[in-house]
Order: sequence, then structure tokens, then C-alpha cells
Amino acid sequence: MNDFYPEISPFNDFLLAVDGQHQLYVEQCGNPKGQPVLFIHGGPGGGCSTNDRRFFDPKQYHIILFDQRGCGRSLPHGCLDHNETHFLVDDIEKIRQQLNIKQWHVFGGSWGSTLSLVYAQTHPLSVRSLVLRGIFLGRDVDTHWTFSGGGATRIFPDYWQEYVDALPEGSAQATTTAAYAMLVGEDKALAQKVATAWSIWEIRCCTLIPDQAFVDAATGDEHAWTLARHEAHYMVNDCFLTDNQILANCDTIKNIPTVIVHGRYDIVCPADNAWLLHKHLPNSTLVISEASGHASVEPNTKHHLIAATQAMLSL
Repeated sequence: MNDFYPEISPFNDFLLAVDGQHQLYVEQCGNPKGQPVLFIHGGPGGGCSTNDRRFFDPKQYHIILFDQRGCGRSLPHGCLDHNETHFLVDDIEKIRQQLNIKQWHVFGGSWGSTLSLVYAQTHPLSVRSLVLRGIFLGRDVDTHWTFSGGGATRIFPDYWQEYVDALPEGSAQATTTAAYAMLVGEDKALAQKVATAWSIWEIRCCTLIPDQAFVDAATGDEHAWTLARHEAHYMVNDCFLTDNQILANCDTIKNIPTVIVHGRYDIVCPADNAWLLHKHLPNSTLVISEASGHASVEPNTKHHLIAATQAMLSL
């Protein structure tokens, strides 16, 4: 079974000013003369980790990672101003142009799959191939499923109750709109409490087998602050997408080689997201990762993702 490539360090990193306010952290790893591949992280608000570099053969790939606006090592930290999907798409193009890359592979999971798809549909000539994991289509039904008492809460009712118990008014505030109001409100202690509870709820749902170390690594105060606030910000604004935008625009990327990897038991982003995307991209390859949930680090999913990046090298 495929496993991560060895740990590597960037050969270059920098802050890229994309407007008068935001600076993006960008790093380059692997072989500067290799095939360029862009890793797009999830969330929104998740930021990149050191393991995200390890899906790609460092001898064959020029690996580019960046933290999206307001999260990770990008500045200003936690900023939601001018933080919308179309700005993020523009940011990706600015990174490509800054690095003088004509065309690159794009790899994204969860929200990263959403942003990868919107980017590819906006700039199809810039994308050589797509590897997508844990598909999130950004529709109302998708956000309701996880954060407004939808289906996920019926599968993990005990986890959901712990989230609800962290809200001052309990179930009356168990909606994205109510949570967002608290997350961006003046009471910073309450905002942090809600952000932490939000993040723990989501991350606990990510793996098929409970993994406390995985939860702990992703729910510290600073990480939870950007993850919850960014996610709620995007969700209450319909992810800054038009209704069913991604599926409606699949024709623009029908000729881009695409591999879709999705966990059979993904509770954060149910597998019908991947199935629908595959149906709209009939030339894509859909790989259902058995015995897997949502997380990219689960063994079967990791195996399939690395197999996909190995296959990309022949394109």
C-alpha cells in the first residue's frame, strides 16, 4: 500500500502580496525542475501541514503549497475582509504567474476540491490535471448536512450534542447563521469557545476510526479560530457561488484529466457529491476509498491519492 513520501522541507518560501491587505504564505518543495503541482488545502481556513507535501514524489514534482487568505501563515491572520471565492481563485493565478509556471497539476481535498474546481473552470488552460478528494460542491444541501442539524448529526449524535452544549442557548443556536454571529461578535471569549467546539465537532467526524491525535492536531485555539470563522463566513454566503455553480460549469473542464477519490463512509462530505461530479465529468476516474471517511491521511485514501499523483506524471 502506498504511503507518504519522506518528510521534506521547502527550498523556498515567501509572502506574496495579493492586494493592499492580504499577504499569502507560499512555499516550494521538491524538484524545482520537476512537474509543477499545486496543493490546495481545505477548510476554508485550514491552512497547509507538513504532511501535505508528502503526497508527491519530491524527485519528480515541483510542489507548491500556499495558505489561503487569513489562515495558516498568511497575513493578516483570521482576516475575513475581501475573503471570497473569486478572490481566492485570483490569488491562485497570481501565484502561478509569480512562479512563471505555464501550466500545473492541481490537487485539492474537501474545500480544496471546491476551490480546485472553480479555479479550473475559470482558468482551464492553466490546469494540466486534477486530483480531487472528499468532494464538497458548496450547495445548501452540503452545508446543511454538517452544520445545521442535517444528516451528519444523526450519525454522530453524541458528538453533535457536545457542540450544542457549548452554545449559550443550546439547540436554538445550532445553525450556521447563529454560530457565525457569535464567531464574529465582540465577545472574543465566546467566539473562541464556539470556534473550538465547531472545529472539534467537524474534525471528530473526519475519520472512520476515531483518532484523538488527529483531532488534537487540528483543533488548537489558533487553528480552530480560522477554521470555524472562515467556514461559517463562507457557508452563510453560499460559498460565494451561484446555485449549483460547479456542476453547471463542468463542461468547461471536461477535457482535463481528473481523478476523484472519495471515502465510502465520508460523513463530512457524503459520497453522492463525488458521484454527481463524476456523472458531470464522464471522462473522470472515480475511486471510492473503502474503509475510509473524509480525511486524506486515512490509509486507503492516502494510498489512492498517491497512486493518482504517480499516474499524473505520465500526463
